[in-house]
Amino acid sequence: MIESREQTKRYHIIEHPSDLGIEAFGSSLAEAFEAAAQGFISIIIDPATIESTEVKKITLQASDEAQLLVRWLSEILYLYDGQGFVCREFSITQMSQMSLEATVAGERFSPSKHRTRLDVKATTYHQLLVQQNDHGALVRVYVDI
Repeated sequence: MIESREQTKRYHIIEHPSDLGIEAFGSSLAEAFEAAAQGFISIIIDPATIESTEVKKITLQASDEAQLLVRWLSEILYLYDGQGFVCREFSITQMSQMSLEATVAGERFSPSKHRTRLDVKATTYHQLLVQQNDHGALVRVYVDI
């Protein structure tokens, strides 16, 4: 069961022997996905070093909400690794069980400006959790580092 939580930060990082996990929550599944993205980027880079100078749109399709979460975080990783774009702000504008549309704000990666943390290789399906009830939504995902 999801418990109602009142905190400024809507995610926390879970230690795991070979990976790191992110547990995120929100009043809706979209908010939990946004919080998971914030936690995800905080593993890779110090978010305080990122400015929101450019906006990109993301549109994703998946077979279910769990796969949608993995694809969402994988897209953020692709923006960083593949396009050299670091995200700071995440806004899901439309979401269903099998799709989402979002905007992300950030800037081009600069080694002299951005403080990197860990190298994330991939988002995994290991102990993946997507849960929603009357109290809100909770997601849990592990990343391979």
